[in-house]
Amino acid sequence: MDHIADLLTSIRNANLRQKDRVDIPHTKLKLEIVRILKEEGFIANYKTLFANGSKRGLIRVFLKFSPEKEPVIRGIQRVSRPGLRIYRSYQDIPRARGGFAVTILSTSQGVLTNKQAKEKKVGGEILCQVW
Repeated sequence: MDHIADLLTSIRNANLRQKDRVDIPHTKLKLEIVRILKEEGFIANYKTLFANGSKRGLIRVFLKFSPEKEPVIRGIQRVSRPGLRIYRSYQDIPRARGGFAVTILSTSQGVLTNKQAKEKKVGGEILCQVW
């Protein structure tokens, strides 16, 4: 089961239906991806929810829309997947959508955007692209 693809699909579907928020099962990797989406301005906010000391929780993602009710996230795509992992050095990280898309990577220094990975000169697995 691909947990990252489930995260991206949940966000994509809620975005298309113009939902205010979407709840996603909590993992550390998903939380880092959502944190980057918040930092890059693709979502309004997020919150972690745990029920009565349970280790299993939820990440509540608050989606962002323009004043005309157009979704801020135009597209979100999984790149590397369990059947075909895609790793790149910092010099070979692809520029998607003419540089307007953000590529999210899993590196040895944590989950980073393409810009952060190039600044730190570290490569890794390309998880997804968002535009």
